[in-house]
Formats: sequence, C-alpha cells, structure tokens
Amino acid sequence: MIRTALPTDVPAIHAMVRELADYEKALHEVRTTEEQLREALFGERPAAFAHIAEDAAGEPVGFALWFLNFSTWRGVHGIYLEDLYVRPEARGGGHGRALLTELARICVERGYERLEWSVLNWNEPSIGFYESLGARPQDEWTVYRLTDEALARLGGSDD
Repeated sequence: MIRTALPTDVPAIHAMVRELADYEKALHEVRTTEEQLREALFGERPAAFAHIAEDAAGEPVGFALWFLNFSTWRGVHGIYLEDLYVRPEARGGGHGRALLTELARICVERGYERLEWSVLNWNEPSIGFYESLGARPQDEWTVYRLTDEALARLGGSDD
C-alpha cells in the first residue's frame, strides 16, 4: 500500500534515509535530523513531499521523497525524486514500482511533464529496475554540485 507520509512517519523516513546512505556508501555524509525532515515535509511551507510504502502489516518498508522542479522548455512543473528506497527484506514485492507509479499518477493528474531522478552509476540493480519501467538515462547532461566551503565561498560567506 502506498500513502502520503504523515508527521508520525518522520522517524521511519529518517531511519530509511540513513539506510539508503549506508547502501550508497555515504552514511558519513548524512547530517539531516528528524526535526529538519519534519519541517521540510510538514512545516508552515513544505518544500518536499513524501510517500510511504507499507507491508501487509502496515509497517513502513519504503519511501519516496520528492519536490517540484520546473522546466523552462516545457513551461510546466515536474517532480524531482530525491530518494526512493525500499528496505532489502521488502524488495521484489512491488513497493518501488508502486511508489513510482504514484508519482507518475501525480504528474499526469497535475499536468507535470517530467519525473526525474539520479542514480549512482554503479547501482546496476536500480538501473535495471528503472529501465524496465521505460526510464532512460540522460547521459548528455552532467550533474554539478556546490556544497560546504565552495558554496560558502561563492555565496560570500567568510566562514
């Protein structure tokens, strides 16, 4: 079952964010707190959204965390999927597909024309899964990122 996340899901989402980061060999990079997630998802001005995949007992076994982007070429919003994660013991049960189906449904319903995400080049199981759904890599683009000192330097901070 897929449902919109509730404030009571924040501890489970936080735990799964950490599990995903561990799988991606980047647990040491996770700084987010439950309070930050709560504010981003359920604060006065939510900037991100989440859906939960539950098992037959109603326990969270996966999540999708996403936000809106905008295409100047298409002139409409889209969804950027920041994280999609299904716990290892629940994989193969259709939860990942159901989460992506829900996001695709939202896109169609709202007139959004893109559902996008990134995947690590070495993550062959996920790449195979995404391609089985009809997703295609956008290999003509390279993702760039500013963080930490470089971001502070460009933003004018002396700290």
